[in-house]
Amino acid sequence: MTRSLRLTIAVATAAVAALALSACSAGGSSADGTVTDGKLTIATGQPAYSPWVEDNKPQSGKGFESAVAYAVAKEMGYSKSDVVWKRSTFDSAIAPGPKDWDLNVQQFSIDAKRKKAVDMSSAYYTTTQAVVTTQESKAVDHTTIDELKKDAIGVATGSTSIASVKSVLGVTPQVFNSNDDAVLALKSGQIDAIVTDLPTAFYMAAAQLDDGTVSAQFPADGKGDQFGFVLPKDSELTSKVDKALKTLSDDGTLKDLQTKWLSSETNTPVLK
Repeated sequence: MTRSLRLTIAVATAAVAALALSACSAGGSSADGTVTDGKLTIATGQPAYSPWVEDNKPQSGKGFESAVAYAVAKEMGYSKSDVVWKRSTFDSAIAPGPKDWDLNVQQFSIDAKRKKAVDMSSAYYTTTQAVVTTQESKAVDHTTIDELKKDAIGVATGSTSIASVKSVLGVTPQVFNSNDDAVLALKSGQIDAIVTDLPTAFYMAAAQLDDGTVSAQFPADGKGDQFGFVLPKDSELTSKVDKALKTLSDDGTLKDLQTKWLSSETNTPVLK
C-alpha cells in the first residue's frame, strides 16, 4: 500500500468517525434520534443516592428520579425494557462534546450557562426547603410550623433559606458562614435544626451527621432551583422530553411521584 493511499484511507476513516461523533452529540444517529435504535439510553451518577435512586439501582424504577425517568420514557413511547441505563459523572454530563446516552438525570439545576454546552429539558422538580436535625434534638418530632418556630434554627449565609424561615416560621434564624458551620452548630447543640434546600438536606442527614434525619419540608413556593434532564446539544429528543414532562405535570403524575418518593417514602412530611 502506498503512502498516499494510506493517508487517503486514514483521512476518510477520521471523517467517518467525526460524523459519527457529531451525530451522537446531536442526539444519536438512529431513526428515532437515539444513540441506539429503539432504545432510550438514560445516564445517572455512580453511585446514585436515595431518595433520587434507591439502592443505587436506577433500573428498579424506585426513587424519585428513576421513577420520573421511566414515566418520561413511557410518554415517549418506550417500554421499561426499552430503557438502557448508563453511568456518568456530573461534570462530564454538562461538558461540551459527544455523549453515549440520550438523557442524563442527577439533580441538574437548569442554568443558562449550561445550555450553551448541552440541552436541558423543562423542569421535573422545583426544590423546596427542608429541616435537618438529629435524633437527639428536641426538633426531631416537630413537624408543624407552630412547633418548629419555637426551636433554634440555623441557616447558611446568602441562602434562600433565610427568607423562607422568616416568611414561613415568622422567626429570625441564626446565620452561619457555611452549611458546614451550621452542621457543627447542630452537632454541638448550639441550634436545634438546620433549614436548607431538600437535596442538601438529604446529603447532610446521610453524609455529615451520624444520626441525622430530614424531619420535615416546607410547603412548595415555586422559588427553588429547578431540576431538568440533560441531553446532548441540539438533540432531536429535547422537544419530546419537554412534551412528556408537560403531560406528566398536567395529569398530576410528577406531583404524585414527588409525594411518594420525597415525602412518604422518606417520612418527610410537609409543614402545616
